[in-house]
Amino acid sequence: QVQLVESGGGLVQPGGSLRLSCAASGIISALYAMGWYRQAPGKQRELVARISTGGSTNYIDSVKGRFTISRDIAKNTMYLQMNILKPEDTAVYYCNANNDFGRDYWGKGTLVTVSS
Repeated sequence: QVQLVESGGGLVQPGGSLRLSCAASGIISALYAMGWYRQAPGKQRELVARISTGGSTNYIDSVKGRFTISRDIAKNTMYLQMNILKPEDTAVYYCNANNDFGRDYWGKGTLVTVSS
């Protein structure tokens, strides 16, 4: 059974930092492109950052220079380091893994709240 389990969310003040983790089981995550999505209240889910099987990364413009996506193949885990957090980063953050064979897996999400 495939599971993606996010952790690391919480309440942080503007300007603060958080590191999200996505632990994968049931798959070899290195064989999947992986990404972090987020969904704010009343908004559609959006792709925040993506890392390919080769390690290439992409970010939406609003987080460039503040967020860093990475993966630890040995731990089968992906991370999102979030710095200089802003209130508009408040959302539920979801982990995704997908491959070219149509496999597409999601975690249940972790809530990030940026507020003073």
